[in-house]
Amino acid sequence: MGQSQLINEIEKNAIPLTIDRLDLIVEAIGDAEYVLLGEASHGTSEFYTLRAELSKRLIRDKGFSFIAVEGDWPSCFRVNQYIKSYPDSDPTAQEAMQSFQRWPTWMWANRELIPLLNWMKDWNQQRNRDEQVGFYGLDVYSLWESMEEVIKYLEKTGSADVEIARKAFSCFEPYEREGQQYGVYAAFFSQNCEDEVVQLLQAMQTKKHSMKSSHEEALGAEINSLVAVNAERYYHSMVRGGPESWNIRDEHMVEALNRLVQFHGKRAKAIIWEHNTHIGDARATDMEKEGMVNVGQLLREQKGQKNVYAVGFGTYQGTVIAGNAWGAPMKSVKVPPADRGSWEDLMHRAGSFDKILFFNDASAPLFDEEIGHRAIGVVYDPRYERYGNYVPSRMAQRYDAFIYVDVTKALDPLVLEEVLV
Repeated sequence: MGQSQLINEIEKNAIPLTIDRLDLIVEAIGDAEYVLLGEASHGTSEFYTLRAELSKRLIRDKGFSFIAVEGDWPSCFRVNQYIKSYPDSDPTAQEAMQSFQRWPTWMWANRELIPLLNWMKDWNQQRNRDEQVGFYGLDVYSLWESMEEVIKYLEKTGSADVEIARKAFSCFEPYEREGQQYGVYAAFFSQNCEDEVVQLLQAMQTKKHSMKSSHEEALGAEINSLVAVNAERYYHSMVRGGPESWNIRDEHMVEALNRLVQFHGKRAKAIIWEHNTHIGDARATDMEKEGMVNVGQLLREQKGQKNVYAVGFGTYQGTVIAGNAWGAPMKSVKVPPADRGSWEDLMHRAGSFDKILFFNDASAPLFDEEIGHRAIGVVYDPRYERYGNYVPSRMAQRYDAFIYVDVTKALDPLVLEEVLV
């Protein structure tokens, strides 16, 4: 199908996007228990505000249990404590967000997220503890912070397993909280801490069975131990290159998600916020040829495609928060008009307005051919965009629906006291 035909089909099938029409997506989700909400960048305001509106509808109208995001467990758990009004929790969302000290801080320490967190807190205050919705991090980067949290938990509970945790932590101490430095020594000099973190996870799993299933702090200790195991594997493999480290990270996120669902019970339903590259089925992209899997693919395989609903997001032009290198200062960067012939370009040429496109049984065959689909990371240089920021994708296989915002603006980050790279 040529570009003109694709544009015509988009014109026929797209629905103008308004806040009220988000209800159409909620209706299309039906009884799915896993809703994956993507983003084409980690620094676009509209992606956050639209996901927030969808999430509120899913919690209110469909009984979803929690939001799980592409963020660190320890930092997100502090936000979880805030929205559940835990004893000694932070008095405001802004103060809870001070926990997001790891670069890129703006991903979760931003003003767009505050209204959602306050809405969740208000929602929870009207419910019993076991009916309250949560906010959790699924990512793998918080190796040292997660081990520190395990030690705190074991000291608090007076467990003898604290010595196992301290031993694991001390094994990593020579690497000065530099995951890449640890990875070099583990991969090339056979100096690794695998046995120590595996022993720690086993101890936490044993301890969990002796605790009440409703004990959320015990869940946190278990997942922090899981982070330690998989972060060790991630950094160990990262320096060698290839798809293994990516796969370890996404497999970890699914494993952490499964443990969250198990904790919340048989009726648990999960909302996942992650980049399109994680939630859009990898089998519908060139990632498959490179031996990569992702959260969207793994969940469809594990839970059944009808039980997983993936919504992709995209934009034609605007601004975005990003850095020009890993760990560089964040700044607002101009996003140029999408590359000619890309998915975002065709969406724009089908009408320069915001729109929703559903990939249902009737429309899916129309959008089944491979086309470049824009993806912007936390490191972004628009001068070289066409050489590395378009993922060849079969859109109707990658997502169940797509939200397009023609002109977007950068996130409004909170200013934090310190940044850890």
